[in-house]
Amino acid sequence: MGRTAYHPNAYLRLVRNVKSGLSARTKILNALKDEMTAKEIAEASKISYSSSIHHLRLLERERIVKRKGKRPYRWKPTGMGQRMLEM
Repeated sequence: MGRTAYHPNAYLRLVRNVKSGLSARTKILNALKDEMTAKEIAEASKISYSSSIHHLRLLERERIVKRKGKRPYRWKPTGMGQRMLEM
């Protein structure tokens, strides 16, 4: 059985890391380039808007991404969010 490769920053310390959450956060982190709105992120990662907002807030709480400006917020990876493990 093959294992799914999740983004290293998809694993969070403050929540249970279930497969669906890891998958959604991986899609978000892979889609997040520079600054994007939640709508753009949802479209690029092919997940629902409400799910993308939920996971962006979880990632923000762990300082992997941060929001900027006024509504609609623009989300961007922090230095921690840009870190990728080398394989």
